[in-house]
Amino acid sequence: MFGNKTTTTQKTIGTLIGAGTVIEGTVTYTGGLRIDGTVKGDVRCVTGDACMVVISEHGKVEGEVHAAHLVVSGAVNGPLHVSELLELQPKARITGDVYYRAVEIHHGAVVEGRLIYTPGTDARPALKLAASGTTSET
Repeated sequence: MFGNKTTTTQKTIGTLIGAGTVIEGTVTYTGGLRIDGTVKGDVRCVTGDACMVVISEHGKVEGEVHAAHLVVSGAVNGPLHVSELLELQPKARITGDVYYRAVEIHHGAVVEGRLIYTPGTDARPALKLAASGTTSET
């Protein structure tokens, strides 16, 4: 809008764990996963890149969650490992440590655990100062 066009990769949800469904054990997925039911076990992305998980208001996970992009509106009892963006919606309830690179926490979300920033592997390029020709690391 207003000439500010950016191209973004559309992340699609290819897997759904429906309301009323209870899964016991580790759930592995690729692409996108939406949880409306309950998972008693870990949730892990197979590829480790560009994976997205949405835990709806009625969704619950009792175990670790690993994702590049995670949106939580429900409850998680276990640590979160998010390599890109974590979004905690107003009704989110997290019990466990949260490892994140970027986080958005809405008013009303609760985290009972530590928030631990994990920087990315991409290093910031050194700046070259035009006047002196020297390099700065800031």
